[in-house]
Amino acid sequence: MSENRNGIMQEKDMRQVAIKQNIGKGVVKFFLYLFLITMALIVLFPFYWMIISSLKSLEEYRLSVPTFWPRTIMLSNYAEAFKAANLGRLFLNTLYVGVVSTLLSLVITVLSAFAFARLEFKGRETMFGLLLATMMIPGELFTITNYSTITQLGWMNTFTVLIVPFLVSVFYIFLLRQNFMQIPNELYLAAKVDGTSDLKYLWKVMVPLSMPTLISITILKMMGAWNSYIWPRLVANDAAHQMITNGLRNAFTDTTGDVNYPVQMAAVAIVSAPLFLVFVFLRKYIMAGVSRSGIKG
Repeated sequence: MSENRNGIMQEKDMRQVAIKQNIGKGVVKFFLYLFLITMALIVLFPFYWMIISSLKSLEEYRLSVPTFWPRTIMLSNYAEAFKAANLGRLFLNTLYVGVVSTLLSLVITVLSAFAFARLEFKGRETMFGLLLATMMIPGELFTITNYSTITQLGWMNTFTVLIVPFLVSVFYIFLLRQNFMQIPNELYLAAKVDGTSDLKYLWKVMVPLSMPTLISITILKMMGAWNSYIWPRLVANDAAHQMITNGLRNAFTDTTGDVNYPVQMAAVAIVSAPLFLVFVFLRKYIMAGVSRSGIKG
């Protein structure tokens, strides 16, 4: 009897411990989700404010007490924004610079990463280390020297000045090189025995196996070109070569200096939409490319 009682008491104690553990896990999970929801609302609120502001009239926008939903939805702000800022031309300019710079950058990145990952030459590791060391230098420090160089070359107010200075990215080379290092070297040696050239092996083997990383680099490069502001503002601010971010700066300011903020917010929403769609539908490729790169090598 005493053994049965002890067994029952132990079983009750175990149940109580399990209940306490479940309650503890539930409380932790509750506060975790509460924290995540709060952070998500903080991050999403500026986008919400941008959207509702783009749908307000100028008079409602200037009210001393802001409204959190438009009294009258002004969809005409979007049509006015597209026309006032000449968004069609800005989209084409930005798309041209983004596509050309991305394609050229991919070629340079693939060839450089392949050289540092597979080709054997004297000083390879030293050269790669020096290349990585340049990542510690803030990009803003290159602005003065780059500006002096492109002025001497006569590239001001051209598409060339928007494309060439940023074709090489040490980070992209490092990312792809790490991915290439994960591909077994036996494949490369077997291909060399069969008489396969380096370029053919790169195109037929390494590029397909590293496609997630290449897609990630493509997306990040395009997003960088889309968001570029300071350099285009400095070297190509004429109407023929203006980028989207610069075109929106003063497009909605009248002769008296007043800014039509709802129309400006509508233009910002239009410009932000492609980046939002890229993030929503292609984020898995970005994560896959970064995660596959690893830290080998």
